[in-house]
Amino acid sequence: MVDENGNEASETEDAMEKTEEQQARELDFILDIPLELSVELGKTRMLVNDLLQLGQGSIIELNKLAGEPLEVYINRKLIARGEVVVVNEKFGVRLTDVITPIDRVKSLASENQ
Repeated sequence: MVDENGNEASETEDAMEKTEEQQARELDFILDIPLELSVELGKTRMLVNDLLQLGQGSIIELNKLAGEPLEVYINRKLIARGEVVVVNEKFGVRLTDVITPIDRVKSLASENQ
């Protein structure tokens, strides 16, 4: 069987399969890249003297109110917001708002200005 370019169909199919295999290998490479994920409850500023006064039971006041969304960062870039959940006696984060790729690119552009 010959396709519209005069090539045998089996060669075209082989080429497509190779391309899919190459794409799968490239994706596998990306999947193995380590990322740093952090979740931020809030922030505060304090003097070194105040830091040295902290002890067990000390309370640090953060800039967010109780119930406000947490911020989820990957490699120090905001990617989502969420809320604290407890699953099997461990803390987790339920994502409530994922930053769109367009908004992430815009935030990168604004940081570089």
